[in-house]
Amino acid sequence: MPSFIPDRRPLPRLVVLLSIVSLLNDVASEMITPLLPLVVAGMLGGGPLIVSAIEGLAEATSSLLKLASGWLADRGWSPRWMVFGGYSLSNLARPLIGLASGWGAIMALRFLDRAGKGLRTSPRDALISAAVQTAERGRAFGFHRAMDHVGAIVGPLLAWPLLASGMSLQNVFLASAVPGVLILLVLWYALPAQPAAPPLPVAWPRWSALDRRLQGLIAAAAALTLSTLPEALLVLWVNQVGGIETLWVPVLWAVAHGIKVFIAYAAGSISDHVGRTPVVIAGWCARVVVLLAIAAGAAGVLAGIGLFLFYAAALSCTEAAERALIGDVAPADQKGTAFGVYHFVCSMLALPSALLFGWLWEKVSITAAFSIAAAGTVIAALALGFLTRRSGARPVTQV
Repeated sequence: MPSFIPDRRPLPRLVVLLSIVSLLNDVASEMITPLLPLVVAGMLGGGPLIVSAIEGLAEATSSLLKLASGWLADRGWSPRWMVFGGYSLSNLARPLIGLASGWGAIMALRFLDRAGKGLRTSPRDALISAAVQTAERGRAFGFHRAMDHVGAIVGPLLAWPLLASGMSLQNVFLASAVPGVLILLVLWYALPAQPAAPPLPVAWPRWSALDRRLQGLIAAAAALTLSTLPEALLVLWVNQVGGIETLWVPVLWAVAHGIKVFIAYAAGSISDHVGRTPVVIAGWCARVVVLLAIAAGAAGVLAGIGLFLFYAAALSCTEAAERALIGDVAPADQKGTAFGVYHFVCSMLALPSALLFGWLWEKVSITAAFSIAAAGTVIAALALGFLTRRSGARPVTQV
């Protein structure tokens, strides 16, 4: 029988450092993320379709760099400099959104912000995966995701008093530069230098060369991405239909990430004992409950708060398990490439998905948008179960 006694062994220093950096980055990022769709829709005249287009283009951009950066890390490029460069680009572009005078400028700056994310994500995930053994990989990624969400609590809670004091939304965006500077200082002085590695003859990733369990996860995750509404649309829903005032949106966002802190770490640790696939499928099915409730016409402040928080919990349930599964099955010299392929396939589909659901909401109905998202999520969960079973997944202790 698997043991659920918490593992109290300290995680490697590199995992802790990268987790602290993610915390600080989310402080800067989440000061503005829940406010961005409100700026676009409320101040600059963009509707749900424009909000979806901005987020979808941003994620599609990051997907290309996630693939390239992971592959380059396996070929000898310095993960340290790619991680530092990625965080630098994001924290330069993000505060400048406060100076944008139209949604086109916001789209361009959001593009640069996500380009920085694409440059750093795969090398960072490969560093975390390589720093731990299989038996604690879920806990390591769970800790990293939990710290990320701690930052997402602090960020909105910093924005809320600024808004309450009368500061404009644009100035809140500019204020996000302060934690951004701290990120770069921590990385510059604390990220360990790595000896230069000679270029490795790693071929461009081929689908047929991937482990079949990894193929199954990527295929199912791609189907899920096509069925995923951007969280920006959930913010619009809770504001416009749920009736949550703009002032309280950052607070709700912070509470949601408070829930994610505990769910991400717990789910990652549980996946070390019961396997990755059951945890992932459970989280995906939980999304369906929320989507169907919204499609059924749930409205009001209490319903809006409850469903928004439950959806946040469902999202965080699978974060660590998905990444840990990739680390489990990827060869040691191709972990960056494996993470790059995974992030690329999923993120690349974010643009058509975002445009589809933004169009359905704006041109058809909210019910249509959320109903189709729920149906697609069910298909993705069934596909994951079928593909991973067919691939002959190994016992729990190895998966």
